[in-house]
Amino acid sequence: MRRYDVPGPRYTSYPTAPEWRYDLDAQDFAERLEAAGTAGEQAPLSLYVHLPFCRSLCWYCGCNVVISKDQSAADRYIDHLCCELDLVAERIGSRRTLTQVHWGGGTPTFLSEAQIVRLWSEITRRFKPLPDAEVAIEVHPAVTTPEQLTLLRQLGFNRVSMGLQDFNRRVQEVTNRLQTPEQTRALLEHARELGFTGVNFDLIYGLPFQEPEGWAKTLEQVLEMRPDRLAVYSFAFMPEVLKQQRRMPAEAIPTGRAKLELFRAAYSAFVRAGYRPIGMDHFAVPEDELARAQEQRKLGRNFQGYTVNWDTDVVALGSTGISDVAGGYFQNVRALPRYAANVKHGRFATERGIRLSTDDTLRRSVITQLMCNFWVELGETGARYFEPELERLRAFEDDGLLVRTGTQLELTPLGRLFVRNVAMVFDAYLARAQRPRFSRTI
Repeated sequence: MRRYDVPGPRYTSYPTAPEWRYDLDAQDFAERLEAAGTAGEQAPLSLYVHLPFCRSLCWYCGCNVVISKDQSAADRYIDHLCCELDLVAERIGSRRTLTQVHWGGGTPTFLSEAQIVRLWSEITRRFKPLPDAEVAIEVHPAVTTPEQLTLLRQLGFNRVSMGLQDFNRRVQEVTNRLQTPEQTRALLEHARELGFTGVNFDLIYGLPFQEPEGWAKTLEQVLEMRPDRLAVYSFAFMPEVLKQQRRMPAEAIPTGRAKLELFRAAYSAFVRAGYRPIGMDHFAVPEDELARAQEQRKLGRNFQGYTVNWDTDVVALGSTGISDVAGGYFQNVRALPRYAANVKHGRFATERGIRLSTDDTLRRSVITQLMCNFWVELGETGARYFEPELERLRAFEDDGLLVRTGTQLELTPLGRLFVRNVAMVFDAYLARAQRPRFSRTI
């Protein structure tokens, strides 16, 4: 653990965000959209909409959020999203079908019912979700009303992800994230009555004052509700970057073995209850499509999480939205005034990004397979290309974390806890990094 507990990427992308450049601009993104449009109208897209508004700030949060109680701010933001929708539609041509739609935040249910209807209408006026499209939204049970959930289901939303993090009151108070198990259960039961599938709970381990006994109680309460999916994220404590994290007592944050034991407790509890471990930190009931995809080694990942639609171009709208289009990543600006100024004047709000080289594409494929399926087939050509990396992996083999069979690599059950470390071996950029810019791997 001492050897492997180092700063490292989570690999939601490769190359990782610190390597993205600020000399890529709106014109670069427009060209990539046009290239994506040549795939034709039958090639579906994934659409992500970032809605940054929250009514209060959770002190652990690392997302792009805007704290506001002004409902009209959302109306102005939707105006700007419509401008961006027009820009995307113009550049991507006839490619307008959607296989995946995801509203994230922030707290998307900050929007009123009228605002939800308006935004959905503006999207579907320009794009057409397929009948079997995955249409998902992130919600906070303490602020989402049953009426909002009913409306979302009527519009076509079929998946919902509920943030809860921890039910322990002391942990909630020290992180400024308050909600009760009763609120969560009521919203879950309403979602099931409405016909939502793939209901997900988000938990976080490594928060201040999380201790085995209280954490075990949270896990017990979660299992009593039995959502379809569970995500158990490692808390990234980076107070030098995220100022709000300085409000939490650093001395109360579990690290090293104490933190790992929290994850192991969750892993054991969920697997014993019949959930299948998915990727690095997710779990799903056996009949879930993610579980089936991982069994077939076809699970993928994008910025919205694990998915079976991993090979689909992703177009992201809103401040800090990250598009993954035609071999490139492109991220919008963070500040709302700058975002608005760009899209209102007919320009994409692209701030930075990267076009993947052939080497980047090869490495991304290997890292994605390891992170999602704990396995990769390099092939003879790949094994020769990655010969230096395979030599460095011998230490992982000696530690019982990895098994190499011919040109295949497979992580052992123990090795899955250190999958980020294994993936780092294939990262060509890490050796050039001047200083740690990532959370710790444990």
